[in-house]
Amino acid sequence: MKKLLPTSTAGSLPKPSWLAQPETLWSPWKPEGQDLVDGKLDALRLCLDDQLKAGIDIVSDGEQTRQHFVTTFIEHLDGVDFAKREIMKIRNRYEASVPSVVGEVARRKPVFVDDAKFLRQQTSQPIKWALPGPMTMIDTLYDGHYKSREKLAWEFAKILNQEAKELEAAGVDIIQFDEPAFNVFFDEVNDWGIAALERAAEGLKCETAVHICYGYGIKANTDWKKTLGTEWRQYEEVFPKLQKSSIDIVSLECQNSHVPMELIELIRGKKVMVGAIDVATNTIETPEEVAETLRKALQFVDADKLYPCTNCGMTPLSRRVANGKLNALSAGAEIVRRELLAK
Repeated sequence: MKKLLPTSTAGSLPKPSWLAQPETLWSPWKPEGQDLVDGKLDALRLCLDDQLKAGIDIVSDGEQTRQHFVTTFIEHLDGVDFAKREIMKIRNRYEASVPSVVGEVARRKPVFVDDAKFLRQQTSQPIKWALPGPMTMIDTLYDGHYKSREKLAWEFAKILNQEAKELEAAGVDIIQFDEPAFNVFFDEVNDWGIAALERAAEGLKCETAVHICYGYGIKANTDWKKTLGTEWRQYEEVFPKLQKSSIDIVSLECQNSHVPMELIELIRGKKVMVGAIDVATNTIETPEEVAETLRKALQFVDADKLYPCTNCGMTPLSRRVANGKLNALSAGAEIVRRELLAK
């Protein structure tokens, strides 16, 4: 994008209260039937309007048509039984009841492509669309069929590539793969995780991104962060190999985190979506706080490659708080943009 410091969001944005219970993950839909179909599109329009009014440059669907960033995609695939559930740990952190892989996984039809076409009709702004990454998908399922995390990841990578190519054809400018699991399973990431990610992005002409964060602002994640010490150096494990990958953009968490900013140097040459908004608090950042995070990041990433962003998705927050944070993100980016252009 030609604009200096174009702003974006990492993922989900809060849904309207008439569509789903606010501030809740996996919240069930309130409308049913055609009302639900229409309601999702209405929410998508409203979410876009919120982003545009806040001055967000690269807009998204805010995941308004999905209950969850991973499971909604998986629900549309063959080979996964949502009635056959098992208890397992997600990202070695918290237990959850997850569906089971019971046969060959396959995508018989597009999942989000119609939603992407609808969003493209509503705006001329660049669009970023998030998909779950292969490793994060396998970490959200019980595999009773392949019995190999790597094999299942490669199958999902092929499926994601099919969806990504159709999203690109629908007018999406950036396709992002969400891989919070990259912050946990370092050996697997370097052995085959990044290769599977590249397979998911294979052949795309639009820009590609990977989002690696420390999770939503939910208790299981905030408790985990307390165990990580005064410096969070997880990115150090995967950035060297990611820097050599074909992925264009790396989206990461910076605001109010203990991630040493200098780790960004390890992906020098990549475009970097710098998380300048903390999604684990209801406190709305001031524009100057956002600006200060961006100034620190500019020591390690060139200005034309820095994209101000949020740390993660904001579904667990209220719309009022989320909109306040989006406005702060835009205002903070504008402060630094003017400083750079004045030089």
